[in-house]
Amino acid sequence: MKKEVKIGIVVLLAIGVFIYGFNFLRGHNLFNPQRKLYAVYPKIDGLLEANPLLLNGFKVGQVNKIELREKDGKYDVLVTFFISSDVDIPTNSAAKIVSSDLLGSKAVELVFSKRTDYVKDGDYLVGESEDDIKTSVNKQIAPLQKKAEQLISSIDSVMQVVTQVMNANVRQNLITSFESIKNTIITLEHTTYKVDTLLSKEQYAIADIIQKVSSITTNIEKNNEKLSNVINNFSNISDSLAKANVKKTIEETNKALSDANLILAQINSGQGTMGKLIKNDSLYNNLNKSSEDLDKLLKDLRINPERYMHISVFGRKDRNKPKN
Repeated sequence: MKKEVKIGIVVLLAIGVFIYGFNFLRGHNLFNPQRKLYAVYPKIDGLLEANPLLLNGFKVGQVNKIELREKDGKYDVLVTFFISSDVDIPTNSAAKIVSSDLLGSKAVELVFSKRTDYVKDGDYLVGESEDDIKTSVNKQIAPLQKKAEQLISSIDSVMQVVTQVMNANVRQNLITSFESIKNTIITLEHTTYKVDTLLSKEQYAIADIIQKVSSITTNIEKNNEKLSNVINNFSNISDSLAKANVKKTIEETNKALSDANLILAQINSGQGTMGKLIKNDSLYNNLNKSSEDLDKLLKDLRINPERYMHISVFGRKDRNKPKN
């Protein structure tokens, strides 16, 4: 083989390797069919071409192209992905820009949706971005800032209280209050001592009272049936009273008492026979006079019986003959 042919073959091989390597670095494999997908982002936060496309941390493709677009005076970024692995991606899945290391390198993480149909070559994914470092730090610091503000407010309140306590009048009031609390505690101790002493002295009386109460409880328990009968009897009496026409009876009684009061009033006023008998003394006078006349008659009958009784064996005498 001639030297020129060898040089030409080497040059062709070098050009082929260069083209393959260049496309490989761009994420395009010439010997493996790939799908092209798109996603639109408001900002990409340092995403570069050839950054990996990850699924659960495994590289399934890479960023092929990044384009800035303008529409109605607003800009967004169109990112093209090459999917080299045979992975079924559900529609409406998200391509989320994430940080791949602590140095701020970016990658794109696939977040699958719950759809059952899958994207095809040339379809769009949902573009999402995680919070940047500044936003994340702000989210972490915001609760601490709120707590710090509350702590500063509490410290300010404590300082106000301390300032007031440092006032001479307030200190004197606090001293007086503490002295009152001390006296109260001493009084409670004395009272407790007295109660303990009283209980120790009267423990036999208390035991006797408890025993009597227990005896009463026992008697009540023994006579529970009798008490139940008494309660039932009271219940029956109350039921009978409830069923009885007490209202009518009371009304009739009131009417009878009213009539009796009316009759007594008429008698007191001298109306009717009873009223005249009670109020008028003529009957008493007549009876008294009749009694006197009867007494005179009886005396005359005893002294002169012949005036009223005429008994003669030989005949009737002249009644009109005067007596010698």
